[in-house]
Order: sequence, then structure tokens, then C-alpha cells
Amino acid sequence: MLKHLWLLFAQIVTALLAVLFIVSTFKPQWLDGSGFSNFGHWGGSETITIKESHVDPSTPNPGSHHEAAKKSMVSVVNIFTSKNVPKAKKRNKSDPQQNDPWFKFFFGDPSENQEEFNPSLGSGVIVSSEGLILTNQHVIEGADQIEVALADGRKTRATIIGSDPDTDIAVLKIQIPNLPSSITFGKIESVKVGDVVLAIGNPFGVGQTVTSGIVSALGRDHLGINTFENFIQTDAAINPGNSGGALVDTRGHLIGINTAIYSRSGGSMGIGFAIPVSTAKEVMESIIKNGGVTRGWIGVEPQNITNEIAQTLKIDKNGVLITGTLQSGPADKAGIKPGDVLKSIDGQRINDITQLLNKIAQTQPGNKVKAIVNRKGKDLELEIQVGKRPGPKKR
Repeated sequence: MLKHLWLLFAQIVTALLAVLFIVSTFKPQWLDGSGFSNFGHWGGSETITIKESHVDPSTPNPGSHHEAAKKSMVSVVNIFTSKNVPKAKKRNKSDPQQNDPWFKFFFGDPSENQEEFNPSLGSGVIVSSEGLILTNQHVIEGADQIEVALADGRKTRATIIGSDPDTDIAVLKIQIPNLPSSITFGKIESVKVGDVVLAIGNPFGVGQTVTSGIVSALGRDHLGINTFENFIQTDAAINPGNSGGALVDTRGHLIGINTAIYSRSGGSMGIGFAIPVSTAKEVMESIIKNGGVTRGWIGVEPQNITNEIAQTLKIDKNGVLITGTLQSGPADKAGIKPGDVLKSIDGQRINDITQLLNKIAQTQPGNKVKAIVNRKGKDLELEIQVGKRPGPKKR
């Protein structure tokens, strides 16, 4: 009996020594001066003290714009367009495969004018309970089919109500049950430089995205983006795919339609531009009511006057140089001639082309305006009956 107990003890000691050898060889960090003391530490005989937040998860984080984003994101949609593009025309007649019946059987007749889809994407904003959507004209330009993806994942076809290339605004309409809430229009008069804003859209097609920044400037023009410019500038990240999306304030109210960026790389560099909500609303209402936007026009070719031009031509630099007039157009009929410097319209000083375009565009066609022009050093007052601005040339 004693012999068996001794043998059992020897086997246990041998096993423990083997375990110690293995641990010391492969996991020496488990051992310290007291042998197996670390096993007890990591085995749960001691506790670890950590701090956990007791804040109610439903409580907004300080400085968070979650509520504004949540309120407005449901109204922002993704827009996918496609255009039928004719494939490459007939193959080279010297190609022996062209008339091979087996080649035609497997690959089709290369001389047939087949069609393919060229998808593109952008964003838009639901602005009415009737399913009206504001977006950029360049997002849907030339599209044969337009598909809208809602924030809840549903997709539907959209029809074009109208568009205005001069401001890059387009109005679409969708019909789908349980339409998400339309966005609330903000007041552009309340927007100030330095205000926090959120840009919502579908950049690079990754899905709905919210970026934040501030209003960097108001009334940006002379950018060569649109004919009529009065942009909100922001440093909120705006990238390809954001076009037509929403720029909202911290209340979640729409203050602009994102439309363009300044970039050398194709991505955001902190200089983005949005069409003010006031302009977008005005254009939308005109499109819905009249099918398009009616603007005044006088038929002139204006040029801004630089110091060099003023010195060379010896003309007044306070105004816009008229370099040409359309024959039998409103300005020509009123007596305006090439070389005249147009200084004011109805008492409002005209300092550059943008001011001239905006002033005339806002005048109802058929109304008369009084223009002051300087001709050979003398001021003349002429009356112009404003005409209707022609629509853009179709490409």
C-alpha cells in the first residue's frame, strides 16, 4: 500500500515538473519570483477596477448636431441617372470576323447600333409632401432615366418637372407611398458667416453622409460656375456625389443646395459652394408655375472695365463696357452703342457684369428701365424696354 502511494506521489511530482518546464520555456512571463503566483492573479482571484459612463444613452453629447442631422437626413435622397449611349459603330471591313456567322452568333453583329447604360449619381432634397425634389441641373442633364433612392432604402423612378441651367437648379417629382417628411426651408437672412452648417449627400456613392463646417462667406460670385451666382461658401466637406444635396443649419433647416467645389484633386479642399435656399425656392416656384424661369434681357455683350482698359480707351471705369449689341434687340432699339459705358439702371449703380445681369434678369420682360450711359465723356439717359431672356442653346 505504501509502495503504491509513493508511486502516485512520484507521478504527480513528475507531472508538475513537466508543466513547469513547458511554462518556463514557452511562457516565461507567467512566472515571477514566487513560481505560480501569477496564475492566481489572472485566474480571477483578484478584481480589476474600471470606470463606466452612467450617462443616459438617449442624452445628446455636448455640442452634438445629431438632432439636426436626424431631422434633415430623412429628406435627402440619392439620385442615379442613366443615358443611352450608342456603342462603337461598324468594325473595320477588313476584319475577317465581321462576316463570320459563328462570331455573330456568340458576340452579336458589331455593326448593330446597340445601347448601354452610363450611370452617374448625385443627391437631392425632398421639399414638399407632393414628392417634389430639388437637385442640381447638372446632376440630371441628358438623363434618359432617373432613379431616386430614399434614406430608408426604397427606390423609385423620378420625372423631371423642369430645370434652369442659369442657376443649376432642377425640380423632380416622385410618387411613392409613405413619403418621408419634407425638409423645412430656412431663412437665408438669418445665415451669418461663422454659423455651423451640415452638408448631407452621397459622396462618391458610399451612401448618405453628413459633414460639418461653417459658413465661410456669403454672396460669392464671379466664379464662372453659373450664369447667376450668389453662393454660400462653406468648409464642410463636399465631394463628387454631394451635388444637389442639402446644406442645413443646426436646426436642420435647409439653407442651401450643394452644387460645386474648388479642388485641384477632385476631392474636398475646404472650399465648397451652395445655392442659397432663397434662390432655389424662387426658381422652383417659377418652374412649377410657368414651366421655366422668365428673366429680363436687353441683348448686349458686356465687359468688365479694368484699369488697363480704362487707360487705353480713356473711358470711365465706373460701369460696364458695352462691346456689342444684338441688332434690333432691346438695347439696340434704345440707342445703346458699342463703346458705351453703362453706369446705372433705374438709379442703381452698375459696377460689373454680375450686377448688370442680376438687375436686368429681375426686371419683368416688357417693363421699361432708365439707363445712364457714358459716351465719349458725356452721360446720356436712355430708356430700354426689357425683353425676355432666351433659353439656353440645346447641345
